[in-house]
Amino acid sequence: MTASDDDLAAGGGLLHRRTLLRGGVLAGGLGAAFAARAADGIGEGSPETMRVPGAPFSGYGVPAHWRGDIKRSIGAVPDRPGTGASRTPLERLEGTITPAGLHYERHHNGIPDIDPAAHTLIVHGLVKQPLVFSLDALLRYPMHSRAAFVECAGNSGGMIAPQPAQTTAGGLHGLVSCSEWTGVPLSLLLDEAGVDPRATWLLAEGGDAAGMSRSVPLWKCRDDAMIALYQNGEPIRPEQGFPMRLLLPGFQGNMNVKWLRRLKLTVGPTFTKDETSRYTELMPDGKAREFMVEMGVKSVITRPSFGLNMQGPGLYEISGLAWSGAGKIAKVEVSADGGKSWAQAALNGPVQDKALTRFRLPWRWQGAPSLLLSRATDEHGNVQPKRADWLAQYAPGQAYQFNAIAAWQVEAGGGIKHAYA
Repeated sequence: MTASDDDLAAGGGLLHRRTLLRGGVLAGGLGAAFAARAADGIGEGSPETMRVPGAPFSGYGVPAHWRGDIKRSIGAVPDRPGTGASRTPLERLEGTITPAGLHYERHHNGIPDIDPAAHTLIVHGLVKQPLVFSLDALLRYPMHSRAAFVECAGNSGGMIAPQPAQTTAGGLHGLVSCSEWTGVPLSLLLDEAGVDPRATWLLAEGGDAAGMSRSVPLWKCRDDAMIALYQNGEPIRPEQGFPMRLLLPGFQGNMNVKWLRRLKLTVGPTFTKDETSRYTELMPDGKAREFMVEMGVKSVITRPSFGLNMQGPGLYEISGLAWSGAGKIAKVEVSADGGKSWAQAALNGPVQDKALTRFRLPWRWQGAPSLLLSRATDEHGNVQPKRADWLAQYAPGQAYQFNAIAAWQVEAGGGIKHAYA
């Protein structure tokens, strides 16, 4: 059984998002002898795993060794192993929550080993009462949980290169991850300290060897900011800021300061080295924009993609991720003909605010060359731009905040390459 022409939603074989892959289309046939043997229960023909006791319990579970190749790709600065980034293998994952061990990393001078019993968070500056919080003190406050993505401002920046890099979806876009974060709303701590009316910003500083620090507008701190203590149900891991980090949903990843040690209320931004020497946007007139901190609406197809070649003509599912620093994803459209026509994908629920959203669309590939694109729109009407339009906004070499449409070229033989649309 195959999809009919009535199922087509756009050119290139894209099917309507509600079209089901009907029974028997993809399933492999079972030989009669094999089926009979499988029905006999445990016996000589049973798998070894049914005849020998399995492994004992462990104190902390780990992934199956059969999938030990699912790892972050690491790009460290030569001679400085603690400086650089590791990327989430987006093409090897499903759903929207990133396993803590695969969450991307960005470090400027290594991962500190902080004793949680000795660590404190200081709130000072333009406040009525400076406060110092231990981890134990914070654990006594009301907790809040939410899903939120964190994305490095340099994510996908390689797409400004003249020629498309031939690498995986994670290699291109893997500086984004999504977790369920649990912690104390920052607004509670600010209210307890008593904010001076003159304060409009605060300085957040980490306890790492880089002294990472960023200015944060006070309105964001009172909105949905959090002192995160847990990630996906367990204490935050060292590479993600143990024992505590600042979470600013939708803002540049670098502003979500890890190993958080102090918050200083200020009249205006502090203009730290980490928000002046980098994480700014160079404009065509030679000026630079600062504090363009909200991550734009974006999507990427994770399957099919580079490294996951087609297995012959037939029915497939196009799957990917979409997100926006401004709020929820409203829709994702997919094209299989390079943008000549588009079909709306199905969004897996729940669609959450400033979190990754999984989209899916059935596709009948007939073996012909195809150019796959995805285009996201958020609840505020922001639409993911074309690459040429994005590049035209900035000076040559500007790579921060890249959120343009990405493309995969599917060749007639089933190979997949990164391409520019």
